[in-house]
Amino acid sequence: MKTYTIYSAKTHLSSLIEQVCAGEEVIIARGKTPLVKLVPLNAPAKERKFGAMRGRAEVTDAFFEPLPEEELQAWE
Repeated sequence: MKTYTIYSAKTHLSSLIEQVCAGEEVIIARGKTPLVKLVPLNAPAKERKFGAMRGRAEVTDAFFEPLPEEELQAWE
């Protein structure tokens, strides 16, 4: 992610647009305070990466147990 000041963004707007369309994130700041993020209008959907959640979630035996009757009725 790259950060540019307002003055720099105005001076290099066309190159910033090219960077954003190529998939980079661009932040525009006033001094050192970030104000906005420049994003493409029709951003392509990011590809899912197989195994991205590996090690972040744990499935216990309780996951495979039947739901209580009250909860089943709530889902119907």
